[in-house]
Amino acid sequence: MDWNTCLDKGVAKEIKPDEEMANSILSSSDNKIKSADLLETSKITAGSKLSLAYDALREVLEALAIKHGYKIYNHECYTCFLEEVLKADKEATEFDGLRRIRNKVNYYGQEISVDESNLLVERIKSLRKIIIKHLLR
Repeated sequence: MDWNTCLDKGVAKEIKPDEEMANSILSSSDNKIKSADLLETSKITAGSKLSLAYDALREVLEALAIKHGYKIYNHECYTCFLEEVLKADKEATEFDGLRRIRNKVNYYGQEISVDESNLLVERIKSLRKIIIKHLLR
C-alpha cells in the first residue's frame, strides 16, 4: 500500500492539525511506556509487554500525524505516512518490521521469549524517541 491509496480508501484522511489533541495522545503514550517499564518481563508477560510498548509507539505516530493534519485508521498507513509524507525511510522500515512482529503475537498467537521481548521493547523505545523528535519539530 502507498500513501495515496491510504487516502483514496479512506484509511487516512486530511484533518485540521490539532496540537492539543496531539499533546493529549502523547501523554497517553507516555503512560503506556511507563506501564510497560513497570511490568516485569516473564514468559507470561513477554507478549503483553511488547503489545503495550507498541501501543505507546503507535500513539506517538498518531500524535505526529494529527500535528501534520492527518487522521490514520490503520497501522500499515503509518508506515506510508513515515515514508512518503515525512521522508523518514529508516523509521518507516523499522516501524513496519515491529508492526509485523506485534501482529504475529497479537493475532496469530506467536509466542516470544523474555529475551526477544526485551530486545523488541528496546527497539520500540528507541524508535519512539526518534518519532518524538519529529513531533517536537
